Amino acid sequence: MAKVLSGIQPTGDVHLGNYIGALRQWRPDEGNLYPVVDLHSLTDAFDPGALNRRILELASLLLALGLGSPSLVFVQSQVPAHAELTWLLTCLSRTGELSRMTQYKSKGRGVPSAPTGLFMYPVLMAADILLYQTQEVPVGEDQKQHVELTRDLAQRFNSAFGKVFTLPEPVIPKLGGRVASLTRPTEKMSKSDPDPNSKVLMTDPDDAIRKKIGSAVTDSGREVYPDEKDKAGITNLLEIASALSGEDVDAIAARYRTAGYGAFKRAVADIVIATIGPIRDRATAIREDSEGIARVLAWGRDRALAEAAPTLRRAKEAMGLPVL
Repeated sequence: MAKVLSGIQPTGDVHLGNYIGALRQWRPDEGNLYPVVDLHSLTDAFDPGALNRRILELASLLLALGLGSPSLVFVQSQVPAHAELTWLLTCLSRTGELSRMTQYKSKGRGVPSAPTGLFMYPVLMAADILLYQTQEVPVGEDQKQHVELTRDLAQRFNSAFGKVFTLPEPVIPKLGGRVASLTRPTEKMSKSDPDPNSKVLMTDPDDAIRKKIGSAVTDSGREVYPDEKDKAGITNLLEIASALSGEDVDAIAARYRTAGYGAFKRAVADIVIATIGPIRDRATAIREDSEGIARVLAWGRDRALAEAAPTLRRAKEAMGLPVL
């Protein structure tokens, strides 16, 4: 099977969009890597104490998803090769291509106080991927551009210095690649959205999930059917239900077409709870075993260190740098 790497930041709370767009695709197969990418989280203002807590909470969630053995779960900053390869790739990257990255355009362009790390974020992501000879990167639609840049940098390096890096492929789900906000269904569900009702969190209790789904913004009609232009909210809920249940969107729509929005939203909430509830409860139990989490992270770190070393060494040798 293809080798997979995908990381997630310990910033904000992991929500349903993160799960549908990426986490549910993550397979626990041997050789796959799922780092908690804490270095990426430094591009925004953060509290050190909260960051450490969020790293452990996120690790608990990943373990609750069945990852961590034989796949690797580890903390990115504990593998120095990520930062070192980032600098090598930085020297091959171009300011023009980085300035076109969506995240920088939306958060940093034209802002004199924007941190340089926001501009360099995609190069660090490229290093994360290329360091392990990754073949597939499960991502949401919004991250496809970063994987394409990773491929460009790998090709540029290989052409200049000889083949060192594998060219990865983005893997985007047919449904759920862009889960929308519950309160603004024309926008993406986002960790940074200050409105708590805009997203279902992976830590939400059942009653909170029902309330959020029940109050999701829709249109003034009654019929349930997909229409991205006139029924963006209903379409989003249909796609969420389809992604989680595996049932076709049209089949779900046909069943609830004339049932009214209330009945439809209750059914969607049931599907979300059936998915999130067991994961949430397992993560809560795992979080109470801090020593167990530390052992799994240390095991993943040691193997990531061993796996990253040969690629970094080859890259440095190819560039004419001395190696120990």
